[in-house]
Amino acid sequence: MKIKIPMFGSKKSANSVKGRTVVITGAGSGIGQALALQMAAKGANLALADINAANLDATRKKAAHPGVMIKTYTLDVSDKDAVYQFAEQVNKDFGRVDVVINNAGVALSETVEDMNYDDFKWVMDINFWGVVYGTKAFLPFLKQSDQAFIVNISSIFGLISLPTQSAYNASKFAVRGFTEALRVELEGTTVTPVCVHPGGIKTNIAKSARFYKGMDGSLDLSDAISHFDRHARTTPAQAAKTIINGIESSNRRVLVGFDAYVVDWVQRLMPVSYSDIMQKLLSQKIF
Repeated sequence: MKIKIPMFGSKKSANSVKGRTVVITGAGSGIGQALALQMAAKGANLALADINAANLDATRKKAAHPGVMIKTYTLDVSDKDAVYQFAEQVNKDFGRVDVVINNAGVALSETVEDMNYDDFKWVMDINFWGVVYGTKAFLPFLKQSDQAFIVNISSIFGLISLPTQSAYNASKFAVRGFTEALRVELEGTTVTPVCVHPGGIKTNIAKSARFYKGMDGSLDLSDAISHFDRHARTTPAQAAKTIINGIESSNRRVLVGFDAYVVDWVQRLMPVSYSDIMQKLLSQKIF
């Protein structure tokens, strides 16, 4: 008997990802783990990847759901050959690929003048090239689906730039530009590229970042982490729900969190002078 796969965004189906194969990188923690849990609850089959095998296994156990197929793959998204092998293996294991969420990411906090090239390359290799590899490796399989999505995670730092975030800004602006160009190129196909701009999300990204100097000039990592935690208002679960709703609604651009909407509005209203406002907010530890 042939199983009919529901169309994404179908008003007739409350669980449009049910039966679909969803690939998530960076699935060991944060937004990636939250996406895995919610996708599994909706009946999606999952191909989960992360560089940390222990965290990945923890996600697999948490996401376990009757009737849902979950396979895990230890993966460094900055390794092009490994990503291509991953894509081939996922297609072989599941027989189809419908959604790819390029979520894995890292952060760096340092001024342009003092930043070393190894740190800059580390950020770009994971945040940008990881997205490029994930997109290109899976695209041939996604085009075989009746309706597919390639979801690339940018940031509000792909909308505005702030001091000591030049490398992170560069990577996230690059993800945005790459995804928006891809969107035009794939117009009329069965694949919809989606660019996601999360605001402050309560994850461990600040704790795992390479930190040298904070946006307010502080050299204290614990102070920077505390500042991030105070201003990260959105939980990974809330972020995942917003992203999944965006996919199921076929939205091509997804803002996550109230702060993302505020930043988007400020940038649109003051595309050049927003930096003056942000600098004042930073000096007063408001942002």
